[in-house]
Amino acid sequence: MTLRYFEIFVAVCNTMRMTAAAEQLFISQSAISQAVNDLEKYYDVRLFERLSRKLYLTPAGEKLYSYAQHIIGMNADIEKEMKALKESGSIRLGASVTVGANVLPALVASFKQSNPQIDITVFEDNTVKIEERLLSDKTDLGLVEGEIISPDIITMSFADDELTLICGVKHRFASMPVIESHELEKEDFIIREPGSGTRKTFEDVMSAYQISWNAKWVCNNTDTIKEAVMAGLGVSVISKIAVRKEVDFEKLCAKTIEGMRFCRTFKIAYHKNKYLTPSMKKFIDLCMNPK
Repeated sequence: MTLRYFEIFVAVCNTMRMTAAAEQLFISQSAISQAVNDLEKYYDVRLFERLSRKLYLTPAGEKLYSYAQHIIGMNADIEKEMKALKESGSIRLGASVTVGANVLPALVASFKQSNPQIDITVFEDNTVKIEERLLSDKTDLGLVEGEIISPDIITMSFADDELTLICGVKHRFASMPVIESHELEKEDFIIREPGSGTRKTFEDVMSAYQISWNAKWVCNNTDTIKEAVMAGLGVSVISKIAVRKEVDFEKLCAKTIEGMRFCRTFKIAYHKNKYLTPSMKKFIDLCMNPK
C-alpha cells in the first residue's frame, strides 16, 4: 500500500463522509470509494460499517487508523529531516599533505563564514590514500597535488603550484645564485614518501632531465623535511607555498636550478558517480572561484 492510500483512509476517518474526504483531498468521491475498497481487499478485512448511509469504523478500521496516522506522521518527519539535511548538510573532505597544510584551512574558513550550518570533516594523507578513499566513498571531495590514476575519478585543476629546491642557510648551495643541475647528484635528499604528489612531481622532472639522486631520508611530514633541511642534513624539493615563512625569515634558502622547473596544479577530485549535494557544489565553486 502506498502513502496516498493511507492519506485517503485517514481523511475518510476524520470526516466519516466520503464526499467530505473527496473535497478535502481535491479528488472525486469515486476515487475515495475505490481506495477504501482496495484497502479492504488488500488486508482482507472490513474497515467501515455502512449503516443508514453513515460510516462507522470497525475494530480493524480503528487499528489501521492508528497505524496510518503514525505512517503519515513518520513521512512528515522524514521530509522535515531530509529538508534540514539538504539545507545544512555535511562534507567529508580529503586533502593531500601540501594542500591540507597550506591551502585547505583558508578555503574551509572562507566556506564556513558564509555556510556556518554545513559540517565539514577533513582527512589528510598523500594523494594515493585520498584516491583510495574517494573510490571507497569514505571521502566526498578530495583536494590533491598529485596525479589521480583511476578513470572513475573526475579531477579539475583549481590552482597552480611550483616546487623549489631548498637548503639550509649554511649549505654550500646558499651562496650560489643558481644551481647547476649536475650539482644535485652530489647531495643527499630529504624527500616525501612514495604516493605523495610532491614526490611524484620531483621524480618525474629528475627523470626527464636524467639526473640521479640519493634519498637519504624519506618521510610523510612536510615539517620534518623542513626541520631536517634547516639542520643541514640534506636538501629537498618542496612546494614554494610550504616554505614561504621559513624563506622570509631566512631559516631556509630557496634556490633556482638552471633550466629546471617543477610545475604542477592542485586539483579537486570526486567519484564520477558521486551525488553532489548543494553543499558540495558550493565548496567546489569556492575552490574554482576563490573570493
